[in-house]
Amino acid sequence: MATTASGSSGYVCCRFFLQVITGRWFMMFASFLIMACAGATYLFGVYSKDIKSTLGYDQSTLNLMSTFKDLGANVGVLSGLLAEVTPTWFVLLVGALMNFTGYFMIWLAVTKRVATPKVWQMCAYICIGANSQNFANTGSLVTCVKNFPRSRGMMLGLMKGFVGLSGAIFTQIYYAIYGNDSKSLILLIGWFPAAISLVFVYNIRAMKISTHPNETKVLHEYLGIATVLALLIMALTIAQKKVPFSHTAYLFSGVAVCFIMLSPFLIAIREEFYTWRTREQLTAPIRHVDEAPTLPETEMKSEIEYESMETKEASASGCSSIFKPPKRGEDFSILQALFSIDMFLVFLGTFCGLGCSLTAVDNLGQIGESLGYPHQAVSTVVSLLSIWNYFGRVFAGFVSEIILLKYKIPRPLIMSLVFLLAAVGDLLIAFPWPGSVYLASLLLGFSFGAQQTLLFTIVSELFGLKYYATLFNCAQLSSPLGSFVLNVRIVGKLYDKEAWKQLAAKGMARSMVKELTCIGKQCYRLSFSILAATNTFGSIVILVLVLRTRKYYGGDIYKRFRDEIAENEKEMALKSAQEMQMVES
Repeated sequence: MATTASGSSGYVCCRFFLQVITGRWFMMFASFLIMACAGATYLFGVYSKDIKSTLGYDQSTLNLMSTFKDLGANVGVLSGLLAEVTPTWFVLLVGALMNFTGYFMIWLAVTKRVATPKVWQMCAYICIGANSQNFANTGSLVTCVKNFPRSRGMMLGLMKGFVGLSGAIFTQIYYAIYGNDSKSLILLIGWFPAAISLVFVYNIRAMKISTHPNETKVLHEYLGIATVLALLIMALTIAQKKVPFSHTAYLFSGVAVCFIMLSPFLIAIREEFYTWRTREQLTAPIRHVDEAPTLPETEMKSEIEYESMETKEASASGCSSIFKPPKRGEDFSILQALFSIDMFLVFLGTFCGLGCSLTAVDNLGQIGESLGYPHQAVSTVVSLLSIWNYFGRVFAGFVSEIILLKYKIPRPLIMSLVFLLAAVGDLLIAFPWPGSVYLASLLLGFSFGAQQTLLFTIVSELFGLKYYATLFNCAQLSSPLGSFVLNVRIVGKLYDKEAWKQLAAKGMARSMVKELTCIGKQCYRLSFSILAATNTFGSIVILVLVLRTRKYYGGDIYKRFRDEIAENEKEMALKSAQEMQMVES
């Protein structure tokens, strides 16, 4: 009897352990870690100076490289289409390999371990490395949204919030490992995210959606942990600016950051234990009901309904129905969504808004240099932008969700206001005063983060979740296109024009200097005035979308998911009861 009891106890412990590592809450924890390593593109302003000086690039060439970075970071159609036909683990594996390959080659070039690559090769390397974050987005973010559809606003805010914090997180970790060596930061960006994705590659997967009484509470706890992490990093960033840190101090700082990042694992264990206890209580009476349908019958019914639904959707997604889309919130086909007026407005608005934000973020390093900020201060500005990027993302997720559910205010209206906030940040750079770049980084980081979360959420709400992996990647194609036009064709050209003027005033030729540098307030005055006007235009475009969708957002946009959750819970209860019957027998 003792042996039987011991074996039964061991079996129960193994089952609980498997439930934890395969459950929704551990999946969410693993997704947050992956997303916390998926925003390394925001650190370009820190190490771009090394690329520029080591390889002898002028600003236009550096901006061309940053545009390919933005192109890779935002063109995620490949990852979206790949996710439609392959399992999630394969998507994450491909992303890990691309991340390591791209950034490792850049590190080899900057440290002179290989012959100096051509410009197009460097552009290809950074495009490949940056594109890997789309695979992390598609594998982790899309899966979490599908697993928690009723909390998608808060979930997207948290997920994108961790991406926004990743730049500041990487800064602390690279200080702890490598010290103040920005070239080694490139190496860290190459191997660390790839390693995290490989560790959790099998834990991220779509599951049947179900309700949980503590779901909102858990998301608020995650928000609290992430906010503590953001405030800690902000305090460390300010302290490191004011007081010289030893390598030991940097090491302790990095350990503290990692400890807080890993603390949500305890929440995952607690919630899975609660789920375990609740399921045991619910299935106890069901085990004694003879009339309960058998598992094969339940699965067969579910399979038949699923196949029927798939057939209907396939017939409705043909070319003949491209211009006859379903109601907003239902599952659009890819072509129905891409050819809709709503998607055009989203695309044009984010072309302006995200294009301007990416341009500002990519030029922060050179902006600080042109205004006489020391290198450490530039790193501080980039870290502060990353932190406020986080606050913008979680604000757009949590606060917009509350405003939507309580006051029925359309989410696109919040996006329109965020564009205007970014325009103010652009003007602070166009017409600077001492210390104004710090305030500008706050506004630009907050608005950039909010735009990212709002874009992903609006696409899921208007066009459904069936092809979400592809549609949100299509929607964010506007970002690199806007960045190319605004960054390379406008900001980079106008910067170089001012730099040439200063070089001519000194009576020097281009061949006499290693890099083309502009110093002074006039370097970015005209270009960022143009960005401010562009952001304002984008705000007006999104206001048109607000008018078109106000009736939809005034209704109950989550009703269909509540119905699906109820059906899934019945099926899960029956399945669990039959498993217990097998154990008892």
